[in-house]
Amino acid sequence: MRTASRFAIVIVVLVVVLGGIFGYTFYRFGKMQEQMSQPQPPAVIEATTAQRTSWIQAIKAVGSITAINGVEVANEVAGVVESVGFDSGDRVEKGDILLRMDTSTDEAALRTQRAEAQLAVQQFNRTSDLLPKRAVSQAQYDEAKANMEAARARVNEAEAQLQKKIIKAPFDGTLGLRLVDQGQYLAVGTPIVEINMLDPIYVDYTISEKELINVDVGHDVVATVAALPDEEFRGKVSAINSSVNPQTRTVRIRATLKNPEQALRPGMFATIQTVRPQERDVVTLPRTAISFNTYGDFVYVLKEKDDGQLVTERRSVETGGTRSGRVEVTNNLEAGEQVVATGLLRLRSGQPVEIKSEGNKNGSPDQQQSGESSGGEASN
Repeated sequence: MRTASRFAIVIVVLVVVLGGIFGYTFYRFGKMQEQMSQPQPPAVIEATTAQRTSWIQAIKAVGSITAINGVEVANEVAGVVESVGFDSGDRVEKGDILLRMDTSTDEAALRTQRAEAQLAVQQFNRTSDLLPKRAVSQAQYDEAKANMEAARARVNEAEAQLQKKIIKAPFDGTLGLRLVDQGQYLAVGTPIVEINMLDPIYVDYTISEKELINVDVGHDVVATVAALPDEEFRGKVSAINSSVNPQTRTVRIRATLKNPEQALRPGMFATIQTVRPQERDVVTLPRTAISFNTYGDFVYVLKEKDDGQLVTERRSVETGGTRSGRVEVTNNLEAGEQVVATGLLRLRSGQPVEIKSEGNKNGSPDQQQSGESSGGEASN
């Protein structure tokens, strides 16, 4: 009996304890449901308005600076450097002597060839005098004439070989670093110095094949380089390649830039904007107001409900060019519509919001006379 009584007491205690635990849990769960059922306070956001403005049409691309004329001067014949007539970085004109090689052996060979040529001329003259008298045959006359012409050709060859020992500037330009020293033996094709024509100068770049229709010879070009980020170099499109690269579907463009201070050097990386003469009206937003992703770009448009509450509406849009932090919206958004300006990742469609401040993020629409286009595409 005592054992049964104790067991009953234990059961009662367990029921009381478990009942208390379950009751408290049920109470907490009810409170949580009550809190969750209450409407969430509106999210505080910053808003901006889609604006319509005029943009100069431009295509942004990247490319490289290239000299109009640029070569690495090398020797055609082997020899020893007798004298060097330039220093690194000199500006030279076409025909200036850069280097002389030892020519003593070539000069001796030239004297020998000239003496042989003189003898051949004398023999030909004697044969010519004897031919009318029939003292020599026509074959002897022809042989003497051929020997004379061959001797003269050997003289010309020796003179040309001698001239190759004098290295001259092939065009006006600026020299690079000197790569040889006086007294050095140069094998055929040894680099001596680099020479480049720097003003004007080329910039080569590529654009998408679909933009080919928007570019023509004579269009203005504005280029910038990392070494001089605050300086713009202006020029014009001078040539368009006659074919499209079948692997990349791009077209190579060449523009000629003014470079009077020779600040641009071959090999520099450049950002290029090809500017078309026409302006067009575009609808723009700050870059922060657009979510860019692989599934499509979108914005959160602000809509007012009947009770006056602002809510978000996720809307897919198509984007075009960019300029000074603003992006062109080409489809599905009208000028004057309000959108969320920042913090798009923490929002969802249909969410109540409250505007903290309204303004144009990243500045007003750019009114510059040149612009850029996102991803190298034109602001058509």
